[in-house]
Amino acid sequence: MKKHLLVLLLIVGFTAAAQDKQGYQLFTANGKKTTYKALVKANVGADVVLFGELHDNSIVHWLEYELAADVIKQKPVILGAEMIEADNQQVLNRYLAGEINQKQLDSLARLWQNHKTDYKTLVDFAKENKLPFVAANVPRRYASQVYKKGLESLEALPADEKAWMAPLPIAYDASLPGYKAMLEMGGGHGGDNLPKAQAIKDATMAWFISQNIKPGSTFIHYNGSYHSENYEGISWYLNQYKPGLKIVTIAAVSQKDLDKLETEHLKKADFIIVVDDNMTKTY
Repeated sequence: MKKHLLVLLLIVGFTAAAQDKQGYQLFTANGKKTTYKALVKANVGADVVLFGELHDNSIVHWLEYELAADVIKQKPVILGAEMIEADNQQVLNRYLAGEINQKQLDSLARLWQNHKTDYKTLVDFAKENKLPFVAANVPRRYASQVYKKGLESLEALPADEKAWMAPLPIAYDASLPGYKAMLEMGGGHGGDNLPKAQAIKDATMAWFISQNIKPGSTFIHYNGSYHSENYEGISWYLNQYKPGLKIVTIAAVSQKDLDKLETEHLKKADFIIVVDDNMTKTY
């Protein structure tokens, strides 16, 4: 009898362990485990949330939606994203107002290839709740122009095209670690213009966030994690355009072990989402 009881307890133990698997774990900047409840509370208390994502990660996209849905229960929300460019704002507004359908939005706007799987849910959340959704990124052709010809080349653009980017000339600090690392990773390709092409994106997203903030609301902005990690990028430019904002940053990383935040990810953001390496990719 005792032998059968021991076997039963072992089976129950193994089953419980198997059922305890999780797809992600939240950490603070210092590597302490934290909770989704704490994340929501911090977002409610923020003027701006920079949600740094892994573009192809299903868990992160799910959390983006859940967080917006939970914050709006306590406070008005404004949404915005890197994934839609500023010159598509009017088309996006028409979709949000119900004047055009998804098929028409697909043909009129330069949507990312994973829009339907990863960002349509967020845009439709804004539509259903009558929320603003800010197309925050610089049109990609201008980032490409900076890569080829430098930031100075943007000065020759007509005024109506300059309206789709941060006011020129933008501040640029080549000594910021993120831009220095990009230059090193580029291996010399593009020279100094490689991080400058990143900077025009960061500055433009920060500019449109700063221009669309409303008192008493939380602006949740979705961007690649590298655009706001280590309190640089968008966060750095936001502090130039609108000092004193309460900014909460989120970074997403993947690891094999969810139990401890790896050293390289410490202090990347106020909250770090660690996703299991085996998590399904959306593309």
